[in-house]
Order: sequence, then C-alpha cells, then structure tokens
Amino acid sequence: MSARMSRGRISKGRESSRTPAPRALSFEKTIEVRDNCLCLFVQRAARALARRFDETFRPLGLNHGQFSLMMSLNRPEPPAMREVAALLGMDRTTLTAALKSLRRRRLVAVRSDDRDKRSRRLLLTPAGRELLAEAYPLWKATLRMIEASLGPPAAARLRSDLLLLRPPLNVPSAAAAAKG
Repeated sequence: MSARMSRGRISKGRESSRTPAPRALSFEKTIEVRDNCLCLFVQRAARALARRFDETFRPLGLNHGQFSLMMSLNRPEPPAMREVAALLGMDRTTLTAALKSLRRRRLVAVRSDDRDKRSRRLLLTPAGRELLAEAYPLWKATLRMIEASLGPPAAARLRSDLLLLRPPLNVPSAAAAAKG
C-alpha cells in the first residue's frame, strides 16, 4: 500500500492507474514571469545594490545590512527591539540573528528597558558609534555615485515608488482573493 495525497490529506490506498500526469507549465509562462514579476525585479535590484554597498563597507568589516542596523540605532534614546525590527522590515527573530555579530564585536549592546523588563533596548557602543562615523562618508559617496548613474529625478522617483510597496500593501494575494 502507498500513501496518496487527496486534497491535502494523506490516504492509504492503491495508486490509480488513471492518475493524471502532473501539469507542466509552458516555457512561455517562465518568460512572462521573468519579464513582468515585480518581486523578481526588486530582488535583483536589491541584490545589485547590496553588493555595491557591501564592497563599500568591506574595508570596515561591515556589510550593508549591518550598516543599516547600526544606523537605525543612532538615536538620542536607545530604541526597543520591536521599533528597530519594524523600521528595518524584519521580524524580531531575524533582528536577533543580525545583532549577534555586532554584539560579538562589541559594536552594539542590548539592555533591559527600565520601565518594562520584558522589553529590550538596543544601543550603539562607543566603538559602534566610531565605526558608524567612519562608514557614513563611504555610504554617502556610494549613494551619490548610484544617484548620478540613475539621474536625480529617477532616484527620487524610485524612492517614492518603493514607498508605495511598504506595508500595509492592501492588495490581497491571489490565494486570499480565491477564498473571499
């Protein structure tokens, strides 16, 4: 006997000789996704930008994600983890993982919130502030080069267009639309 999927449930029974072959998607659909998928376009652009900034920060032993995380902590008062996670568009588990190497290098510290002991506050250490001060001019120079290659109007438009995609997106997924 073999297990067979039936509407998401496993049932025991004999394989039917009439089981249809899996549907194959045409290559034309692959081309359609390649040429029209917004997510793919944004991912590819994000990876290209990330590589550019990673190269910029490499002499400092940082990558673009670490720079952005440290920059999000550069505030008069240490922010709560949930605030930083929201700003960076990540969940707290991902943020905790991203903090590990910065904490090991003693660039970032985590402390309990004075008012709510369950909450954690994140702060740059003096070494973190110093490294961030070194990284900022490198970031600025790279940003200027990228903006110059796009042209200032295109760079401004790109920023405003990407802001439209921030949560809440208010666009139901196809799966949610099918259920509704």
